[in-house]
Amino acid sequence: MKSLKEIVKGIKVLQIAGNSDVQVLSLTLDSRKAGKGTLFFAQKGTLTDGHQYIDQVVAAGAVAVLCQTLPPTQSPGVTYVQVADTAAIVGLVAAAFYDEPSAGMKVVGVTGTNGKTTVATLLYKLFSALGHTCGLISTVENHIGAKVVPATHTTPDPISLQALFRKMADAGCSHVFMEVSSHAIHQHRIAGIRFDGGIFTNITHDHLDYHATFDEYIRVKKLFFDGLDKQAFALTNADDKRGMVMLQNTKAERKTYSLRIPADFKGKVLENELDGLQMNINKTDVHFRLSGLFNAYNLLAVYGAAELIGEDKMEVLALLSNMKGAPGRFETYRSVNERILGIIDYAHTPDALLNVLATIKQFGGQRQLITVVGCGGDRDKTKRPVMAEVACEHSDKVILTSDNPRSEDPEAILNDMESGLSFGQKKKTLRITDRREAIKTACSLAHEDDVILVAGKGHETYQEVKGVRHHFDDKEVLQEMFALLEK
Repeated sequence: MKSLKEIVKGIKVLQIAGNSDVQVLSLTLDSRKAGKGTLFFAQKGTLTDGHQYIDQVVAAGAVAVLCQTLPPTQSPGVTYVQVADTAAIVGLVAAAFYDEPSAGMKVVGVTGTNGKTTVATLLYKLFSALGHTCGLISTVENHIGAKVVPATHTTPDPISLQALFRKMADAGCSHVFMEVSSHAIHQHRIAGIRFDGGIFTNITHDHLDYHATFDEYIRVKKLFFDGLDKQAFALTNADDKRGMVMLQNTKAERKTYSLRIPADFKGKVLENELDGLQMNINKTDVHFRLSGLFNAYNLLAVYGAAELIGEDKMEVLALLSNMKGAPGRFETYRSVNERILGIIDYAHTPDALLNVLATIKQFGGQRQLITVVGCGGDRDKTKRPVMAEVACEHSDKVILTSDNPRSEDPEAILNDMESGLSFGQKKKTLRITDRREAIKTACSLAHEDDVILVAGKGHETYQEVKGVRHHFDDKEVLQEMFALLEK
């Protein structure tokens, strides 16, 4: 419980109508969750305007409303706080309500198109192994120490996020590693968090359904680094052509990692095999259990961040060498008799898919590569033909299928994907809308030493169709089909 005066003290208020000494018991953005003692944030969204629910929350017992436009009729006993932009304020007020939980922990944010989950997860595993109690906020799952908390968004809403930080602080967490999505930056979900470091992985074609242009997508990502203070570090991938752009206006200590050019954290891939990477990092040779060039970058980012936080270089490399990545990221499975290799990966952007396919091809041998891939509904349509083209260009056979069609017609999504294919590419492509059947067909087409890549869903255990989530796990289906091959 806190007084309204306490929790709005640090924000710019246009005016307060009513008693600022009222006691606030809870915060909410959702009018349906308002109750006795609630402070309700009336936020103007893309689909609804929270201002239209002010009377509803007052009737439910709300004691205060933070809004951009004061209602024409104000209820006695309710305090109204007017601000210029509700969305920009929520996180700051939530942080004050929960006693600034991030201030007492080392918080590192990871942003970029690909690699966020792997980097954040590896940092969590590494620092836990180093003896720290850690928090993790990721697409796959959140952790409070060893306790797993299901994740619903890459970055939760600002109230939920600050509440989660409070739980982490109360549980004794000293470090928190979190993915920072472009949506979260743009929607001010990370406002009120005191970051000790930021990591940039890369930026490629994605989320143009939301950001409209690639330049806007880049600008939003850069805002994260612009907001870091001089006590923090900003670690960027110098090999990405937008890597240094991210650091242009940051006040933070600027650091780089690279496989190609001189950098603060310099890596070189000596061997890249299915059982792992042999790398030289800052003049030390190490073998890692992770495979692929993309993981070489992820490992460099993790190593660099760990050293910047102050951990011992050799201890970090020794622990990292035995670690696996995040669930659903280049997870390998073999049929019982070792005949076929299956790979599950979350790759759902053209660049991520290309990275995975290129990695598989690097392993050599006479393997036939069969790729099962789809594109999500209600998301960036411009990447659909590119995804199909990348799959066909680097696979021997491709099966186009569903991947969370959501409210869209699955057939229309596959039409969009096929539009990017030449006549020759279409000849090696099958179109199977049912994802289970697509995976089953890939297994039936595979021969000894072939590789099946099932891309797009990774860790997800559902298929969303017409607003309903049905249980579906690529790993379960692939292993089931492998078992059938043995009978």
